[in-house]
Amino acid sequence: MEGGVGAFTRELARALVALGHPVYVFTRAEAQGASEPGIEVSAAWRGVWNWRSITAIRRWAAEHRLDVVNIQFQTAAYNMHPAIHWLPARLSEARTVVTFHDLRVPYLFPKAGPVREWVVRRLACTADGVITTNRADEMRLRSEWNIAPLALIPIGSNVRTDPPPGYRRDEWRARHGIAPGDLLISYFGFLNESKGGLVLVEALARLVERGIPARLVMMGGRAGASDPTNLAYGERVDALIERHGLAERIIWTGFVDDAQITAHFLASDVTALPYLDGVSLRRGTLMAALAHGRAIVTTEPEVPEPELKGVVETIPAGDADALAAAIERVWRDDARRIELERAALEASAAFRWETIAERTAAFFESLCRG
Repeated sequence: MEGGVGAFTRELARALVALGHPVYVFTRAEAQGASEPGIEVSAAWRGVWNWRSITAIRRWAAEHRLDVVNIQFQTAAYNMHPAIHWLPARLSEARTVVTFHDLRVPYLFPKAGPVREWVVRRLACTADGVITTNRADEMRLRSEWNIAPLALIPIGSNVRTDPPPGYRRDEWRARHGIAPGDLLISYFGFLNESKGGLVLVEALARLVERGIPARLVMMGGRAGASDPTNLAYGERVDALIERHGLAERIIWTGFVDDAQITAHFLASDVTALPYLDGVSLRRGTLMAALAHGRAIVTTEPEVPEPELKGVVETIPAGDADALAAAIERVWRDDARRIELERAALEASAAFRWETIAERTAAFFESLCRG
């Protein structure tokens, strides 16, 4: 299934199995056939997520005699139905832990107002434990919502870094029409409002206007499996590309395997990740770029992220002119680009899946002992 949360769950499950823990996954029927040694995927939920889902999950937890049920929560998931927010209060068969991949409040119904935040807060308050992936959410959960027990555990890269057999960078670029002197910018992730796709297209237009032979490779699926607003946003991006006449300068990979993503990452000169809400450790696309040792231009973080100091080039969010200028600056300055690439690889070592799994298992075990 397309999406960062699905990829996160797969990598975390594999790492937990490597530590000796059996893992069971309850998800939708689209993931049929995803089981692998040590990981049993119960992809039998054929309806939409609703109140009946709670009964099915309780039955599944009891059948497997689970110690912990870890809800992977993202606002746009679960069909944006409120039922999942009631699961911890209804699930007596196991400890419940919620991993918040974001704390955005869901759309429930027109004029829902404060009810939207209330249901997310209820989810956090009724769980036995909460995991957050970034400092901004940790600060909110701890200081505003008074959530405990609470653990900050960042995510890792959802893409493995092995290129296709026989990969050669120059040949790969030439095969895709990229001349030796061209600037190739890479972007990874869905076309989502928060990821700044419109800003990136505007920045590409600025570079082309200056006579720079700039090209852009858009890696990954366009919309994903969870957020219905991505389709409408993608249409806006398409319209902007057409208005600027940039269609011939953009390569769309679609949803491809890890080797293809790695090949495009390594073929690019600069990776642009212009998040509108600032760079954050919760972003799997950032982790993928770090793991591939890319020179990254992104946006200033909402709260300080010490792990990224000196690792990425940052600009104000939503500023296409600043983004274009930073991309050009890094591209032209070989020493700076090499420095950023080295720093990215070094930083990625802190986000290995075995470390993430060890910290996650330790948190689970502390709750079970409690």
